[in-house]
Amino acid sequence: MPQPSRPRKGSLGFGPRKRSTSETPRFNSWPSDDGQPGVQGFAGYKAGMTHVVLVNDEPNSPREGMEETVPVTVVETPPMRAVALRAYEDTPYGQRPLTEVWTDEFHSELDRTLDVPEDHDPDAAEEQVRDALEAGTLGDVRLITHTVPNAVPNVPKKKPDVMETRVGGGSVSDRLDYALDLVADGGEHAMNDIFRAGEYADVAGVTKGKGTQGPVKRWGVQKRKGKHARQGWRRRIGNLGPWNPSRVRSTVPQQGQTGYHQRTELNKRLVDIGEGDEPSVDGGFVNYGEVDGPYTLVKGSVPGPDKRLVRFRPAVRPNDQPRLDPEVRYVSTESNQG
Repeated sequence: MPQPSRPRKGSLGFGPRKRSTSETPRFNSWPSDDGQPGVQGFAGYKAGMTHVVLVNDEPNSPREGMEETVPVTVVETPPMRAVALRAYEDTPYGQRPLTEVWTDEFHSELDRTLDVPEDHDPDAAEEQVRDALEAGTLGDVRLITHTVPNAVPNVPKKKPDVMETRVGGGSVSDRLDYALDLVADGGEHAMNDIFRAGEYADVAGVTKGKGTQGPVKRWGVQKRKGKHARQGWRRRIGNLGPWNPSRVRSTVPQQGQTGYHQRTELNKRLVDIGEGDEPSVDGGFVNYGEVDGPYTLVKGSVPGPDKRLVRFRPAVRPNDQPRLDPEVRYVSTESNQG
């Protein structure tokens, strides 16, 4: 009997499948510099899912101009704080951190996460950065930002999540001035300062953890059938591989940690970015359970369970699709919380 041909079970592109070291996702790449200087990232806390009725604006679609029911994820996005500027210099071994320029005003809960610098001289640090700029060795400018979880009633934590966010757009000198001004003004910035409704963004999060699972759940292999299942093991793999090489290769599906992995999804459309005010004539969204503050509606699903941190980044590989018309965001909203 010929052996059936099918693709292998489970992608090896995400290996090794071990627990994430932190619930704060990290971005290894950022969009190319374009336009005016600005922060290239934001973060929020996942609230849940619902659905909205959208007008299809995809060109050449058979349903273009028609109303569709679309699942969306609600992410609570209160304003974030930028507390420091981190400068990178170009070296023969790549970019290396040069120095940091910290603010004098810190959130009352920030010391739960890190040791707030006390004897810091921001003028001397800024002078060092300016010297690197004049010498032409200043490579990149980034911000140390953090969330304010106690501004979200549904998230039972006070400890802020600290992350590094790149400043993009314009020249290096323009990005440096923008970052210094933002830190000096208190560092507060909102979601709608970075993104607009209808744009595409990359969303990163840590998936829901499932502990140790077998190869059937972890890799999607088929259960044993017929005579093979009568050995007494139905959810085990048939063998650990051939005689040679005399080792178990990493491609053999085995049990292990499942879930709690960082995953980044590309080109997620931002349906709406709101402030949580009263519903308006154009279908403003406000009530999802107890979501009563700034929020963002993301088309489709988002990695991770409710109340977990979610990071946004401008799309590094955006689709060539039109931007959602801000005047016709969506027709109506209905929550699936019954």
